[in-house]
Amino acid sequence: MEAYPLGTRRVAQIGIVVRDIEAASAAWAKLLGCDVPKWHWTEAYEEARTEYQGRPTKARAKLAFFRLENLDIELIEPDEHPSTWRAWLDEHGEGVHHVAFEVEGMAAHAEALTQAGLELVQRGEYTGGRYAYFDGASSARAVIELLENDRR
Repeated sequence: MEAYPLGTRRVAQIGIVVRDIEAASAAWAKLLGCDVPKWHWTEAYEEARTEYQGRPTKARAKLAFFRLENLDIELIEPDEHPSTWRAWLDEHGEGVHHVAFEVEGMAAHAEALTQAGLELVQRGEYTGGRYAYFDGASSARAVIELLENDRR
């Protein structure tokens, strides 16, 4: 593990929570001069095994990705179930939710962030990997996400 808690400086994405993914996607596509990406639902609990604040949740979200040269912009429209996305939208409104860092060895990186005082608020899996959100609002002024993609 690196000498600093995050253990990486590789930003993978910026996540933005929105109320209407179609409108937000159209606005970003116009700004970036590209096609509107297709959105998709996150996987259901049976596949994702999503936990929010230490408890299972059926939370899902619509996701759309803009794959830029240096990172992804992820648009997230949460459903009504408890999640960090829903809580952020209800509390702060639309806007930047997280900065995501790509890691190898999720458990060690998660433990390092926990030891540094960041609380794990949500975690889950997706086809090809896993994610974990940490409450960095008081220190980093944003949620910190760790992304670990399976190597093929």
